[in-house]
Amino acid sequence: MCRSIKTLRPPALAEQATEEEIRAAALQYVRKVSGFRAPAPHNQEVFDRAVAAVAGATAELLDGLEVRGAGTATGERRAG
Repeated sequence: MCRSIKTLRPPALAEQATEEEIRAAALQYVRKVSGFRAPAPHNQEVFDRAVAAVAGATAELLDGLEVRGAGTATGERRAG
């Protein structure tokens, strides 16, 4: 898909993904899908909503993943 989006779960990422890392991945995804690096002012609101929605879905996914051998979901330690 997009090579600049990195894997955000162990073991690829030793520590828990930060909110900044999740948002950066969401931003890259929305940029790729929309074809816009920076949207025009009339598209900014929908672009920002899409980034927030993708970041939320990503955080939910990471919170629910269980990495075999780890014994817990990857996101259980994430606050907020």
